[in-house]
Amino acid sequence: MRKFIVTVNGNSYEVEVEEVGTSVPVAPVAPVAPVAPAAPQAAAQAPKAEAAVQSAKPAKAGEKDATAPMPGTIVDIKVSAGQSVKKGDVLVILEAMKMENEIVAKADGTVKGVHVSKGATVNSGDLLVSIS
Repeated sequence: MRKFIVTVNGNSYEVEVEEVGTSVPVAPVAPVAPVAPAAPQAAAQAPKAEAAVQSAKPAKAGEKDATAPMPGTIVDIKVSAGQSVKKGDVLVILEAMKMENEIVAKADGTVKGVHVSKGATVNSGDLLVSIS
């Protein structure tokens, strides 16, 4: 039996390995140098790509508008454009972490537009329904 210390993800483990009748000598292995970070060229291009994404985002939500409080999937849409809603009315059902969350109107008003569709994936802060 031979004992070795193996490091995996920063944790060291002592392992025993049984030698099986080999006549090939085993040479020690030199340590491997860490992998270099991503190329500077890729990092230089990242801000440009991010700027393009930011300009494609819709305008910020107004005071009455409903936004996604967390990332998830739209399971159902309960309102349509032109419909009047009261504070607390359910606008959209958002599934997140296997739970259905009711997104409700913050104030009385009229639905100006529904900005998502059933089955769409949304991120936290995305505009779901605009209300005037």
